[in-house]
Order: sequence, then structure tokens, then C-alpha cells
Amino acid sequence: MSIDELSGIIEAILFVSGDPVFIGDIASNLEIAQLDVEHAVEHIQKKYDEQHSGVRLHRFGKHIQLKTRECYAPYVEKMLQPIQRQSLSNAALETLAVVAYRQPVTRLDVEMVRGVKCDYSLQSLVNKNLIEVCGRKDTLGRPFLYRTTDEFLSHFGISSIDELPKPEEKSPEISEETEEEIYYDSEYDEDNTEQIIIENETEHE
Repeated sequence: MSIDELSGIIEAILFVSGDPVFIGDIASNLEIAQLDVEHAVEHIQKKYDEQHSGVRLHRFGKHIQLKTRECYAPYVEKMLQPIQRQSLSNAALETLAVVAYRQPVTRLDVEMVRGVKCDYSLQSLVNKNLIEVCGRKDTLGRPFLYRTTDEFLSHFGISSIDELPKPEEKSPEISEETEEEIYYDSEYDEDNTEQIIIENETEHE
């Protein structure tokens, strides 16, 4: 299969899908090497850039998606008046920033930085698929660890966490003694949150 033919197939898949597509799924379904898909993706990106196409192939992590080129967005919005994605509250944005820069983090990590409880903000971000539970910290209570998702990269139009602007300063790490003290003082029910997350995942299956 030539690279032009493979590129055409990938473009068709992305156009019909509309949503991000996992590169590995394309390779497995077409029964070809993932490296061939990678080369075709680069070929498509280069072609769109050289043609100044109205669409571009956006890659974030191991996912790819067709998107409108930013410079044409005002014209698309004026013509189609698309429904804007629900904006995030300031509290959610602050929580998301802490997770993005310090991941993987626990709820206590986030609350120590923000100075307020973050139960609702974390659950809201999980529901929006911007962050996810990636395990438990090996400490008292084994609290959840959170990290950002590929949807987070897509939402902010970046390809990797490395593209985030560098923070001016980093907050100090939480000592185990401080974490243990907060754990005993907290009224937060980690097991209840676990049940909420499990129920949400079940609803989306």
C-alpha cells in the first residue's frame, strides 16, 4: 500500500469519525505496522500545511483528529454559530492546572496548593474526561492519584504536557507527616468518591 493510498484511508476514517482516533486502532484494523501509520500521519500534516488547508491533522498523545485551522475559526463560527464547549469554572481551572503541572497528584496535594477543598472540582473534571484516576498513592489511606487525559490535550490544543507554559515557581511537596495529619482531620470520604467514579464508568460503558 502506497503512502498516498494509506493517507487517503486515514483521512476518510478521521472525517467520518469526527472524534479523536487511536493510532494503534488504525494499524490493527488495517493490519499494517503502526510505524506506517505514523509516516502517513506526518505525510498528511505536511500536505495540509503546504496547501494552507482549512483543516489540519492534530495529534495529541497517540490520538489524531481532523480540526479546523485556527485562523479560519472566526469565519466558521460566523457562518455556523457552533455551540461552544461548556466553559470551566475558575475553581475547576485552578484544580486542573495543579493536576497538569504536578501529576500524578492526590486530592490532598491539590488542596494544599489551592488552600480549599477540591472534592467537587476533581469529580467535575473526571466527569468531563479531562483528568482520570491512575492509581493509588502508597501512603496512609491509599488516596487516589489523578492525571490528565488525552482529552485534556485535545481541549487545550496541545500535543503533549511538555507544551504547557513553564510555571514561574513550584509549590513545595507535601511531607508524609503533613499528609497523615490532614488525612485524619479530613471529613472527605475517599471510598464514596471511588463508588461515584465506578458508577460513572459503568454508565458510560
